Amino acid sequence: MINKRLLIKNLLAHSNENSFYDKKLRLNIGEREGKAKFLKHVSALANSNPENNSYIVIGVKDADNSIVGVDFFDDSKIQNLVNAYLGNPPLISYENIPFPHLPSQLVVGLVTIRPNHGKICSLQKNIWKYYRGSVFKREGSISMPKTVEIEIENVNLEIVTSIENHSHNNIELTLDGVFDFLNKRQDFKATYKVFKEYFVVCWAGKEKKGKQGTYYSRVDIELINEQVKLFYSELDEVSITTTKDQFKILEFVHLGLHDSFKYYPLEEVIIEFKDNMSYEIESKLLFQPPKFDKKVLYHIYNSNNSLLEKLKKDRSLSKHEEKDLINLPSTYLLCYFNNFENAINKLEESRLHLKKYSQEAYNNYKETSRILRKVKYN
Repeated sequence: MINKRLLIKNLLAHSNENSFYDKKLRLNIGEREGKAKFLKHVSALANSNPENNSYIVIGVKDADNSIVGVDFFDDSKIQNLVNAYLGNPPLISYENIPFPHLPSQLVVGLVTIRPNHGKICSLQKNIWKYYRGSVFKREGSISMPKTVEIEIENVNLEIVTSIENHSHNNIELTLDGVFDFLNKRQDFKATYKVFKEYFVVCWAGKEKKGKQGTYYSRVDIELINEQVKLFYSELDEVSITTTKDQFKILEFVHLGLHDSFKYYPLEEVIIEFKDNMSYEIESKLLFQPPKFDKKVLYHIYNSNNSLLEKLKKDRSLSKHEEKDLINLPSTYLLCYFNNFENAINKLEESRLHLKKYSQEAYNNYKETSRILRKVKYN
């Protein structure tokens, strides 16, 4: 079982970026350019490592390898993005890895790209400035386009295997991880459960009793053996259930208009622990967008547009408009779910203005974007 925190340290200590790993300060697959660059690096690393894993580490300064972290990134549909744009797509995963010195809201992102066993990975759609059929390969720390047929060489298997072998978990690291979690999350009752006499899962959250059961927000969940973190924000509400083999999380999303909001099931995540010291994380999207009266939505959509224009011109807002601003991202999202196609462009257009004007509204924007990512690539 690989301890992902130790793996990241070993990758950074080994050398600068090379043909089996890349590092980034941040990742932005919400914009076309960022999405294209991410797909280029995934393709290049897959083609350069046909028989071993390759990695992208996110939240690291390039100049001195200092770990500064990034926001928690919950994109369980990232594989769908890769499948949509790449021919012979590799299997990939994105994991959030906590580090003790980082603030609680920051983690290091780890993208693992599984071996493609000799299949050449290429773009199957145009995106940004890269054309369909483009093939990439790593040359040192650079992902280069190739205009001629490339050779798939197996040059990194031994060194990557060595790095992974030196990143295996042990009892000391497991116990340290449990105690770190329990000490860090004293704000809410923290607990843990052992699965299959080996796996340890810790979790804590803000508890709320409801008519249909117990729900949690501000939830931290850590798979201690691998130092992988799952996180749900103050705006989320989840239920947690366990069996002897499974840890289940059912996530709800809070949506509505004006002062009438409801919780809608968004996604179910099941962590299943197996007898052979392995586990699988499976996510299932449950979301059914709520429908609203078109006339009401037209009014809200036009009001949002007027509000956005005021922000662009730096005009002052009334108290009522400030309240509407906080809900602007979620109401744009509801409009989009009700076939206002341009609402998604307006939502993206509002990002920098919300960040400048209201932290609460900007946090709502980030939460809205997270929901959209989950739904969009399903």
